[in-house]
Amino acid sequence: MRPGRRKLLQRIGELRANISATPISDIAVEYRGRTHELALKHESLNPTGSIKDRTAIGLLVEIDRINPLVPGSVIVESTSGNLGLALARLVRLLDCNFIAVIDEKTPQPTRDSLTESGVELRFVDEPDGQGGYLLTRLKAVRELCAEHPEYRWPNQYHNQANPLIHEHTTGPEIAAQGGAALDAVYIAVSTGGTLAGISAHLRAVAPGVRIVAVDATGSVVTGGTGGQRLIAGLGASRASSFLTRGSYDKAARITPAATVAACRMFLEDTGIALGGSSGSVLCGYLGDLGPLHFPRRALCLCPDDGSKYLGTVYDDTWLDTVHIAEDVHGAVARFREDGLRFRVTAS
Repeated sequence: MRPGRRKLLQRIGELRANISATPISDIAVEYRGRTHELALKHESLNPTGSIKDRTAIGLLVEIDRINPLVPGSVIVESTSGNLGLALARLVRLLDCNFIAVIDEKTPQPTRDSLTESGVELRFVDEPDGQGGYLLTRLKAVRELCAEHPEYRWPNQYHNQANPLIHEHTTGPEIAAQGGAALDAVYIAVSTGGTLAGISAHLRAVAPGVRIVAVDATGSVVTGGTGGQRLIAGLGASRASSFLTRGSYDKAARITPAATVAACRMFLEDTGIALGGSSGSVLCGYLGDLGPLHFPRRALCLCPDDGSKYLGTVYDDTWLDTVHIAEDVHGAVARFREDGLRFRVTAS
C-alpha cells in the first residue's frame, strides 16, 4: 500500500471515531398561560458549526469504501452551504480536492469560508422552476462528472450513508439526552437524511416518541407545491429519497416570517442566536402547544446557529429587500401577545 493511501485510511478512521455528542440546553417556554419544558440540541458545536459535519463523515467513509480515495482525489457536491463547509474541512484533511456547486442563496460568509478553504466554487444562477436552484445544481454536478469520470460525487440526496450516520450517532444521542420522558422530536428537512436516520433509531427504541418533520412553505420535501423559499438549507425543490410516510408523524411547513420572528425573539430573551433552520424547528414546536394537548418533554434538533444568518435573518435591510419586514413584526407582536417568552434553565 502506498504511504499516501495508508495515511488517508488512518485519517478516515479517526474521523469516524471522533464524532462527539453535541450538548442540549433546557429551555422554559412560557406561552398562552403555561410553562413548557423544551430541550434544544446544539449541532452548531460540531467542528464547522452544523449537523452536516456528521453527514459529511458518513458520505466520505462510504465513497472510500466503494472506491478508495487517494490523495488528490476530486470530490464534487451540490450544497446550500453547511455540507460544503463540512466537506471542505474533511477533504482538506484527506489531502483531496473539493468542487462545491452553489447558488445565489448561499450566504456570503459561507462562500467566503469555502474560498478561504481552497474550495473551487461553481456558481449556478438558473432557477429550477420549483422555487430554488437545487435541480439546476444537480444538473451541473452530473455534467461535471460526465466530463470528468474520475470525479467522486458523494450524492447526499441518494447515498444511504446520509441517513445511516444519523441512525448510528444522532438518533442514539437524542434518545439518551431526551430520557424516558421524551415524547416529541422536531427535525428540519432538506435531503431528509437526518430525519430518516433519527427516525429509524427512535422507531426501534422509543416508538412512542412523536416525530415532526419541519419543512418550509414552498418546499416539496414533505409534499406541497414548490415556491419561493428564503431560509437557506431548509426544504428543497424535490421530494426526499430517504423519507417514507412512516418516517414522521406530522409535517409542519413554516413561513419565513415566522422563522425570523422566532429567531429574533429567542435571541432577545436568551442571548442565543439560532440559525434559520433552528428557528423553523422552534416554530414547529410552538405550533403544537395547544390549550389541551402539548408535548410534555420535547426536543428540537437545532442544525446550526445564527452566525451564517447575520446578513439575512438578523438583518433589517434583508427583511425589506425580500418584503417580509411587516409580516415579521406582525408575527412577533402576535407571539408576544400570547405571552411567548424563552428562558434557559440549564445547559
